[in-house]
Amino acid sequence: MRAVLCGYYGMGNGGDEALLASLLQMLPSQVTPLVLSGNPEETRRRYGVEACPRKSAVAVWAALKQSDVFIWGGGSLMQDATSALNPFYYGGLMGLAQGMGLKTIAWAQGIGPLQRRRSRWLAKQALKGCAAVSVRDRASAQLLADWCIPHWLAPDPVWALQSEPVSGLWDLPAPRVAVALRSHRWLTAERLETLTQALINFQKATQTCILLLPFQPQADLAIAESIQSQLPGPNKLYCLADPKQLKGVFRGVEMVIGMRFHALVMGAAEGCRCFGLSYDPKVGQLIRDLTLPGWDLNPVGIVESSGDSPIPPLPAASKAISQHWIEYFANGEPLSNDQVHSLVDRALMHQELLKETFAKLGR
Repeated sequence: MRAVLCGYYGMGNGGDEALLASLLQMLPSQVTPLVLSGNPEETRRRYGVEACPRKSAVAVWAALKQSDVFIWGGGSLMQDATSALNPFYYGGLMGLAQGMGLKTIAWAQGIGPLQRRRSRWLAKQALKGCAAVSVRDRASAQLLADWCIPHWLAPDPVWALQSEPVSGLWDLPAPRVAVALRSHRWLTAERLETLTQALINFQKATQTCILLLPFQPQADLAIAESIQSQLPGPNKLYCLADPKQLKGVFRGVEMVIGMRFHALVMGAAEGCRCFGLSYDPKVGQLIRDLTLPGWDLNPVGIVESSGDSPIPPLPAASKAISQHWIEYFANGEPLSNDQVHSLVDRALMHQELLKETFAKLGR
């Protein structure tokens, strides 16, 4: 069977590439994938699969015409926080695939935020027409329950992504701490300066080697380079395009300080202590689900509507920030092996959903 894979692929975002790598890892062997990509040539080279331009109407139409199944790959595709157009692009493709008679799957989705009535309607209609749906967080599962849409709930599939070693990593001084910040309106120049000073204080106190990991270099590299230029001790900036290697970096890391959702997932999966900086509900939910220490970057605070306890705000002073990090580095604990194994096993439910669905479709 042929399946079109649709997500934020080929756009230089390490987290979304990790989702694609996880999906390809979990697809049943009888399925031939065709990936809608922002960089088809790179996607073909890296993964050895067919790919076509995600914004070319002619190419996408041809891909759907020659396929049996359409899969929304993992991640927060149906959300209108970053762009009001997202639900129209992804919802439109899902609707087109369903209208052409393809069986459709919404896989490992994080649904929302959906702030506009039209966005919510599009998401609901698209998901109602799917042969199978899996989500990666409780809030998405509750939304689907409210809409009476059957679904599976399992941790993000990147928990189960196979990692690969990174050449030269073990030659760097130990212990190592990874930092993965991202561009965002709440990470103002003033706040970045405060966090940078906190990292300087932290490195001086702990004598650690700082690894800077821009998950999406186009947006994050300038931040990483700014921090790197001011660090007093050993450091290394890694721009890794291979998601398996990106996850593999965390094998040699003691602690992660991360805004990026998948930096925290990868770090925790590889046995690191993780400290979260939340800029989005998905990061805040992960911090709560894993009981991680962390701060909320929203300057006005997020109103909690689900009954979950709020995440404390980012301290204003660099000394207070660094002191928390130093204490966590000295006394904090990573997830236990049992916790990690449980999360990985449950993440493989996304694979089981694909296996069961394709088995039914092949009858």
